[in-house]
Order: sequence, then structure tokens, then C-alpha cells
Amino acid sequence: MLRIAQALETQLRGAMQRAFPEAEAVLDPQLAPASKPEFGDFQANAALPLAKPLKQAPRQIATEIVEQLQADTGFTELCLEPQIAGPGFINLTIRPERLAAEVSVRLGDERLGVPAVTNKAPVVVDFSSPNIAKEMHVGHLRSTIIGDSLARVLEFRGHPVLRLNHVGDWGTQFGMLITHLKQVAPEALETADAVDLGDLVAFYREAKKRFDDDEAFQSTSRDEVVKLQGGDPVSLKAWGLLCDQSRREFQKIYDRLDIRLSERGESFYNPFLPAVIDGLKAAELLVTDDGAQCVFLEGVQGKDGKPLPVIVQKSDGGFNYATTDLAAIRYRFGAAPEGDGARRVVYVTDAGQANHFAGVFQVAERACWIPEGARLEHVPFGLVQGEDGKKLKTRAGDTVRLRDLLDEAVERAETDLRSRLKEEERSESEEFIQHVAGTVGLAAVKYADLSQNRITNYQFSFDRMLALQGNTAPYLLYAVVRIAGIARKGGNLAATTAQLQFSEPQEWALVRELLKFDAVIAEVEEELLPNRLCSYLFELSQVFNRFYDQVPVLKADPEALASRLALCRLTADTLRLGLGLLGIATLERM
Repeated sequence: MLRIAQALETQLRGAMQRAFPEAEAVLDPQLAPASKPEFGDFQANAALPLAKPLKQAPRQIATEIVEQLQADTGFTELCLEPQIAGPGFINLTIRPERLAAEVSVRLGDERLGVPAVTNKAPVVVDFSSPNIAKEMHVGHLRSTIIGDSLARVLEFRGHPVLRLNHVGDWGTQFGMLITHLKQVAPEALETADAVDLGDLVAFYREAKKRFDDDEAFQSTSRDEVVKLQGGDPVSLKAWGLLCDQSRREFQKIYDRLDIRLSERGESFYNPFLPAVIDGLKAAELLVTDDGAQCVFLEGVQGKDGKPLPVIVQKSDGGFNYATTDLAAIRYRFGAAPEGDGARRVVYVTDAGQANHFAGVFQVAERACWIPEGARLEHVPFGLVQGEDGKKLKTRAGDTVRLRDLLDEAVERAETDLRSRLKEEERSESEEFIQHVAGTVGLAAVKYADLSQNRITNYQFSFDRMLALQGNTAPYLLYAVVRIAGIARKGGNLAATTAQLQFSEPQEWALVRELLKFDAVIAEVEEELLPNRLCSYLFELSQVFNRFYDQVPVLKADPEALASRLALCRLTADTLRLGLGLLGIATLERM
């Protein structure tokens, strides 16, 4: 109901200005959705904060606002008579014919009433970010699917979105990896694909053990870092081989999850690191402390009570993550062609990095690298835990590989499906079984994560996420299938409906729930909380089930049939679109 809410906001503001012209500077309609259905559709709380400046009772203020509203033809065509409740709340109920008209508009709109933004601006979403020579594990799950869902919502709203994968493809660890590669697998430098990623992960462990145990290897590895940073051709070739093989394995996961990303690793920003130091010097923020170049944070103290530093150049002249992140911020906000020209930059990482980003963001802001009106946001998320409440690990105590977790979800979904088909005495092709199991298994993993408030930790449970009841992907996918079946049986009657007519309370409850979709999408766009969309879709499916269980649809009277089928169709379309914005594919049959 975004359009209706905006119209109401304008009408309320006009009524308040006519009633209290002397208080124009402090007038605010404070319009919000009604807290309970019995209070109508919206509630204006404007009267209470005006009591003190106007020296009047809130109910008297509300009465004068309502008098002005009822003198406005635009308002009376939109709303029934306003009701004043409690100390001065104004409850507003939209006219039924306007609600039906909104449903009719959405039936013919592929965007289902969600407007494209008029102030579109480039957005960078930084998410996933695995490290080269390491396999993606369950810790990458949240960043990848939360980032993807946020990118989908922002794109749907009309913003140009650059989906960036800030891969860990640079740093001192490459010295030990390249040294190890040269010594134990020199043929890899001559033959493509001589080492596969499974070996590469073990290869990383071997290199790390040698680095920890062998001083000569340590020394050679440090020399190799200098060669790599200096552009030595052989070192760069070895580095490229390691990156390419990791990249191919990452892409298998992204393809499976239907994730689109543009890779721009840490190495991309290397040429811009010296300019970070120069820029901080020019801004007079840089302080030399024990040989290192630092910026001391304002309002952030360590245990000793002294301001904490952000180190941007180590005493040996080397750079670190903070330097790279500052270079990335400058580039992302920088004007094209030397930058991305973004107006909003979103980082999707675990909550453990919150302090790091708070420090880096403060430095960027004090250096004036964030354009006026632009937004720089950290989207933190909690840990994935096992059912014991501890960090999710394998029985052997290792980090769970993302590939294994997805495999198990699909295998369990297949087992459940085969069991259900046997109970229902249904026979389906192997192709059908594999398609449904793959869709349900991956949807269950994604939805179980996205339906949680991302800020908190959550406990991973295959049994819960694959259940056909409750706030789960299978429940929502089944709702789509069920409604699609109703629509098929009803034919095309809903598509030819010229005028919708609703009479039952359950119909109006479903109408009102359907019309919340645009506001929910706008809320996710602003607050970057995908669980709000999940909660809405779950509530919508429940409201639909109550409607379908209590009101005849296919056996409805002829004058009601088309309108009820229209509600079925709009519900299915809304669930499909909403799940699609979460990165979840739907099914026609299960």
C-alpha cells in the first residue's frame, strides 16, 4: 500500500497545516500501519507530540485534524470516516472499493505493485569473499546468500547493483604457497590443472606446516612474497595458477546456488595503496607510532584507556587489510572511469568484523572519502551453530565444507520425497525426483538462513528446515504448488475479471495482506533484513490457507468465483516473486 500510504501522508500533512498553520515547523503525521486489524489500515499518531507546543489536549488536536480531513474530497474518496481512539490516535480505514482497485492493478502488473525507485543510484554489494587455496565452508554460506538476496531486492527496486566478490587473493600466505608449489610440484608451472582443489586444500595445510616448522622454508617464503609483489614473472604465474584453480571450484558452488558475482580480489587494489597513505597525510590524520603509520580513532579506547589505532602501513612498509579496505572504499565511491561511482556501499560479513569496519569507516569519513549523501554500511551476521549451540563442525571437529552441506540437504530432500511418493502411491520419473529434491534441498538451506534475523546466531537443523510445516521453504513451495493447482482447475476466469467483488472477512484479510508486499520490499531495501520478507511470505501463505479452508473457491457462486480465483493467482504470483527475490526457485509440482 505504498501509493495509498503516500497519498494519506500528503492529505494528513495538508490537514494539519490548515488546522495549525502556526506550528508548521513541527508537524509530522506519524503515519504507520495499524497495530491491529480492528483499528483499520493505518494509524496517525500526530496529535500526541503536538500537545505541548500547541498547549491543547491531544484528542482536541486529533478532532481538528479529522475535521480538516473530512473537508478534503481526495481523502473522503480514499478512506471511510476516521476514528479517534485513546488519547488521540487517528485510525484510518481504506474504502473497500479502493482496496479492490489496488488488487486489480496488481493483477495486471508483473511488478505486483512494487514501484521502481525514481532516485536510482549505483550500489556496491560486497559479499561471499572466500580465500584462494581454501575450500568454501559453512562460514561462507551466510555472506553468500544474504548478499545475493539483498542484491536481488536492490536490483528489483531499480538500482544498478555491482555484486563484488572481494576474494582473498593476496598477502603473505602466497609466499609459502608459491615456495611449496615450486619445490614439490614444479610441473604445475608448466602443465595446466596439474593440481586440483581437493589437493590444493591439503597442499595449503602442508605448506602451512612447513612454514611453522622450517625456518629455511620461512625465509624463502618471505623472499617469495617480495618477488610476487615486485612482479616476478614466475611467481606471478604460480600465483595465477593457484587463483584460477580456486576460482573454478568457487564457481561450481555459485552456479549451484544461482549466485552471480563479479570477482575483484584484494590484488586489484594494490596499485591504489600508496594513494591511501598520501590521502591520509594530506588530511592530517596520519600519525607515526612505533614506526607504523596509524590513524587514531575518535571515541574508541583500548583497555589502557588510550585511543585505538587503525594501522595502515606497518613498520616494515607493508600494507594490511585496513589499507586495502580503505583503497576499496575510495575506488567504489570514486567517479568513473577511475571508480565505481557508487552512492551506497554494503559489506556483508560476519559480526566478528564489526569493529574492523567501524574503524575503517570512521577513517574514510574523516578523510572525506564518502561523498555527501552516500551510504557506507556494514551488514553483520551471526554464526551458524550446530544443534548443540556450538559452532557447526563435522564429527571429526573440522569446519563443514559448503559442498558437503549442500549435498546432504539435497540427499535428505530426496529421501523425504521418495518416502512421500511411496505413501501417496505416486509414480514419478527419476528426472522429476532429482529436480524436485535439488530445488527443495537448496531452497531449505537458503530459507532457513534468510528467515533468521541475520544479526543473531542460528542453529542449523536439517530436520527443521526440510519440514513441510512451519516457517520453512518446503511449506512455502508447497503453498505455491497448491495454489497453482487451484488456478489450473479454475481455468482463466480470474484473468478476465473486470471488476473484483469481495464480501467475506477472509477475502478482505487476504486482500490486505497481499497489498503489504510493496511496503515490505521497500523496508528490506532500506533496512537490509531479508528475514522481513521471509516473515511476510510465511504470513501471506497462512492467511491464504485460512481463506481457502473457510471460503469456497472452485465451488463458489458464479459471481464470486472469478474474484476468488484472482486472489489465488495474485497470492501465487506474490509468493513466486518474493521467493525469487530470496534466490529461491519455485516448483509447479512437488
